This record gives sequence, structure tokens and C-alpha cells, in this order.
Amino acid sequence: MPLQPVARRSVPDEVFEQIVADVVRGELAPGATLPSERRLAEVLRVSRPAIREALQRMAQAGLVEVRQGDATTVRDFRRHAGLDLLPRLLLPRGELDLSVARSVLEARLHVGPKVAALAAERAGAGLAGDLDTAISALEADDDPVTRQRHALTFWDHVVDGADSIAFRLMFNSLRAAYEPALEALATVMAAEVNRVPAYRALATAITAGTPDAAHTAAEHLLKPATDAFLTAIHQLEQA
Repeated sequence: MPLQPVARRSVPDEVFEQIVADVVRGELAPGATLPSERRLAEVLRVSRPAIREALQRMAQAGLVEVRQGDATTVRDFRRHAGLDLLPRLLLPRGELDLSVARSVLEARLHVGPKVAALAAERAGAGLAGDLDTAISALEADDDPVTRQRHALTFWDHVVDGADSIAFRLMFNSLRAAYEPALEALATVMAAEVNRVPAYRALATAITAGTPDAAHTAAEHLLKPATDAFLTAIHQLEQA
């Protein structure tokens, strides 16, 4: 476990980041035992309370199991962690993890239409102004990365309209994972963010208060980028 001394004192956040990075990269495998608090404090050159706080945060995130008076054990994050881990998994070493990116796009494809249908049912015409503003900004911008940001703003309004805390928190996690990869995904996402008429069709269905039409329009909007990414992954695997 190649831990590095922490430069500042009282920095549980930095301790947390280092250990989580090792867990995500697989350098700390499920079932592995962490060094004692005392040993971690010595290696990282921080106080034991800072170590204790970091380990408590990791336990709350489902990454380790802390037993009083016993060793701290790494858990399998695939079984115990939440969506908030996605941003770390998408760019684990500063490079895009294709399998995680595929999972994010697949999740959007399945969740997005349902969110759009709920927005049509619960908000309807009340979203007209916000959706039109987001689409106008998308249409006026030529930069592929900025276009993705406008698309995220569009969906942010749709999620608000759905009025579902579960979908809101899910969207927040997916967005946090997706935003750092905007440049890496720009080529693939062009199949989506360049289709302004598809956004207008979805906005029309939502503001008309027609859930079935909104579901279909959202699927029509989201599917091409997902299909393009799956095709790109297949080509890479065959190369």
C-alpha cells in the first residue's frame, strides 16, 4: 500500500482520499486488513484522531468494516458502496474507465425516460421556460464540451420537475461522475448534444403533460449516444 506522507496537519480528508484511491484501484483488495491507527498515523504523519475520522467516513461509505478493538477490514465496494463512488471509478488513474462510462450511459438510458415521464406528469407546463432557455443555450453553443453542460442543465430541470428525491440523488451522483469526463466523452456525446430537435421534442412532450410521449422522446434522445459508445467499446475490444 504505497501511502504518502500528508503535507498538512489535521487532514482527515487527505487520509480518506489516499485510502479510498487504493481501494478503488484494487491495491487494497476486499478482505485486506489495514494497518493499525497508530501505524497509519506514523506513515501519514498525521494525528490518530484524523486517521479515526477518515476510517469512520470510509465505514459510512461502505468501504471498510471497523470493529472496536479489532482490525479494520476492506469491504468489496461493488457490494457495499453507493453511487457517490462513481466519480472515482470513472477516472481512477486520470484515464476514462470504459466499462464504468458504459454503465453511466446505460443508467441514463434506463432512468432518463422514467424521470421525463414523471416530469410531464408532475410539472408539465411549469417547466416550459427553463427547458426552452436550456435548449436555446445548447443550440447557440458550438463547443462540444460546453454543449454537454447545457444538456446537463436541461436534465437538471427535468429532474426537478420529476419531484423525486431518489432520482434527484441518483442524478447528482451520475452528474458528479460524468462531468470530469466531459472532454473524454465529447466525440461520443456529439450523437446526443448535437440533436437540438430531439431536445425540443422532449421538452414539448413534458410541457404538454403527456408522460408516455415524454418517455418515448427521452429514450429517442438518449439511445444514440449509448449505442455509439457501445459500438466504440466493441471496436476497441476487437482491435
